[in-house]
Order: sequence, then C-alpha cells, then structure tokens
Amino acid sequence: MQSFDLVCIGSGPAGQRAAVQAAKLGKRVAVIERRSVTGGVCVATGTIPSKTFREAVLHFAAPAIAAGRNLRRDERPSAEVLLARVGELVRLQAAVVEDQLARNDVTLLRGRAAFRDANTVTVETEDGGRELTAKNILIAVGTHPAPPPGGGAESEYVFTSDGILRLCVLPREIAIVGGGVIGIEYASMFACLGVKVTLIDGRRELLEFLDCEIVDELMSQMRARNVTFCLGESVARIDVDEKKASARVSIHTDSGKRIVADMVLFSVGRVGATDDLRLELAGLEVDLRGRLTVDGEFRTRVPHIFAAGDVIGFPSLAATSAEQGRLAACHAFGVAAGPMTKHFPVGIYAIPEISMVGAPEHELTANKVPYEFGMARYREIARGQILGDAGGLLKLLFHREDRRLLGVHAIGTGATELIHIGQAVVALGGTLDYFIQAVFNYPTLAECYKVAALDAFNKFAR
Repeated sequence: MQSFDLVCIGSGPAGQRAAVQAAKLGKRVAVIERRSVTGGVCVATGTIPSKTFREAVLHFAAPAIAAGRNLRRDERPSAEVLLARVGELVRLQAAVVEDQLARNDVTLLRGRAAFRDANTVTVETEDGGRELTAKNILIAVGTHPAPPPGGGAESEYVFTSDGILRLCVLPREIAIVGGGVIGIEYASMFACLGVKVTLIDGRRELLEFLDCEIVDELMSQMRARNVTFCLGESVARIDVDEKKASARVSIHTDSGKRIVADMVLFSVGRVGATDDLRLELAGLEVDLRGRLTVDGEFRTRVPHIFAAGDVIGFPSLAATSAEQGRLAACHAFGVAAGPMTKHFPVGIYAIPEISMVGAPEHELTANKVPYEFGMARYREIARGQILGDAGGLLKLLFHREDRRLLGVHAIGTGATELIHIGQAVVALGGTLDYFIQAVFNYPTLAECYKVAALDAFNKFAR
C-alpha cells in the first residue's frame, strides 16, 4: 500500500492542474487514469479532438467559405484524412500532460479507480490490484455522453460525439439530436463539409444563455450551409434499415414527422463518469446525472474529498476545470486562494465560432439593470474584410449610469481570442472610456472594440 498527500482520480484539466499545484507545494501526489491516453476526456474524446476536427474541416472548406458557397462532394476530404490530424494532436497533447506530471514528480497510475473507504482507493491495473491511501482525494473523472435512447449501444449509424472519432466514411446526410453546444458545433462542422444536416431539439430556442442576436446570426449562417432546424420536436423512435446497400436511418418524432439520414449523432447531454467509483463506500452520493455537489472550496460532504471539473456540472469548460483543480489543491493544503472568478469566457467552437463574457441582454433586462449597447460588424472593419468574414460581429454592453462594461458577445473569426480583451476590462471594472481612449493595432479584429465603443458613446450622448 502506497501513501500520498493527494490522489487525483482523473488526469483531465482538473486532475492535472491539482496534481501539479500540490506537487509545487512539496506534496506527494498520484494521478490515476483509466485510459491509455493521458489528459482525460479533454484530450481523449472531447475538447482536443473536436477542436482539431474543426480546424481540419476549415482547412478543406476555407476556399468554398471564402467564395460564399458550400463544399462540393468532389472537394470533400475523407473521414480518414480528417481524423488523421485528430489522432496526431491527441498523441501530442497526451505527451505534454505526461511530461508535466513527470517533471513535477507526480506518480501516474493507469487503471480503474474505486473507493475502498474514505481514505483508500483501489486501482485495478493490467498487472493486478493496488491500494493507495491519501490524506486528500480529488475526484476529477469528467463525464461521458448520455447514451442513445433506451441505453442502447452505439453503432456505425447511430452514435454519440465519442463515435465521431471512429467514423469510417462521411455521410451524405446526418441527423443530429440535441442542439446544445456539442450538437451545434458538430452540426456546423458537417455542414461546412457539404453534408446535409438536420438538427432536432425539443426546445424552441437554442443556446438560451447567449445573446439572441449572436444566436440569430449563427443560425442564419448555418441555414445558408444547408442546415435544417427541427425545433420543438422529440424523438419517439429510430429505425435502421441495413438491408439496402447503403443503410438508411429513419428518425420518428412524437409529432409524427419522419426524418431520414445516413447517420444519427446523439448529443443530448453528458453524465458524470462516476458509476464505477463505489462512492457509497466513501460516504458520497451523486445526482441523477452522476454529478457531485461541492462547496465553495470544492469539498464534497466528506471534507478531505474534493471534486472538480465537469463532474460537478456548470460551467463544464476545460479552462474553468483546470482552475477549479488548482483551487481545490490550494484549499486541501491550507494555502490562501481566492474564490473562482466570476468573469470567465465561454467559447463555442462552431463555424463561425462564438464567445462571451459577462452578462447577456436578457439577463440585464430581467434584473432591471439600465444599459446601452454598441455594435461593430466585421464587414466594416479592415481586418474583417481582409479575412472575408462578413457575418462576424462584436457587441458590448455598458451600464447606463456608470458606463462600466457589463458584457461582451462575439461571433466570427477569432471570437474566442478576441473575447479576452473584454474579459480583462470586465474583471477590472473598466468603462466605456477605456475603449474610447485606447489605441489598437490596425488592421486587427481588436479594432472592433473601438468601433463598438464609439457606437455606444453616440447612444449615451443622445
């Protein structure tokens, strides 16, 4: 039996960052990872693969996008070519994570972890079982996609986002069930490849947490790429006809509609990967989606057991998960650390990409906060014209009374990078006057901040 100051179950952003932070404090640390790939869901099946897939799509689709048309079938790359780059990046990122752990003398164990009691974790490895005791334990196991209806297994025709990485051929038509972030991202990627996409969701409005103008622009651009939105519809059943040379899938909705496609991607949420941990032996329990509840220091109901990352729910971002892991390690060893920042950016890697920080208009309206907005469109910015991105825009929201920046919302090329200027100003309590006085490089997309601020300034002056 080995003894550690901290055992992290999971090597994703939360587990990795917690382990390195604890090691920097001179603690003895172990990380347990059940996959052969180090880096958790983020590296193996989630963030890194999906964003790399997106860049590969853009590489092939860029000429068609610049010409304002869809990719023709004869221009379409094979699934093998697209996924080759994904596999390469997964290996590179896994090596980076392993190197970071090794440089900080963190013990990396491969195997399935489970609790024996609140201070003991068993690890089932290829070489047999091991037991670890720990003064502190961090649960950072992430999530996995909710299964297709009825809990059925995935197939080559009906699969979740994990199944994207096993595609053998690109479909001519694909139906995507679920219009959350992951569903929207993949719908936009397949559409850019010239695949006919039907997106089905039970809600009437998608991505409700975003600014409505941003969502409208996204859906407009997706419709222009042959995406059909089938909203307010629930899936009743799915039939697969494998008798034909080219199998077809029929999706039947509760309203009686029948949607036919070559493949179906299910993206109806994610579930905490906690089933095999035997949490009850540690005195813990999860909610209906397998998630753990924590306090402001990321402690569970058992004070020396922490949880961080997607397994605790919102916001379920790789960047916030990493920071949660770092803070959990600090709290575990009594190191002063502030609360989790409120001003973190949200990035949606659709095509076009979207990002936001701070409050959207509907939230300010609901809270009766007086505000004014300013808008800059990429088509009016030299850099936007150079990039050929006529649909991009940046929107700034300012408090009507003290002129503080309250929210930043962007869609278009580089939106997830552009957002960080606004993030800094929001976090530091900056006002409209900063942007009026600032000088930005020309030609850059950052100039959008100046143009949007001047637009707002004119409204304040009225």
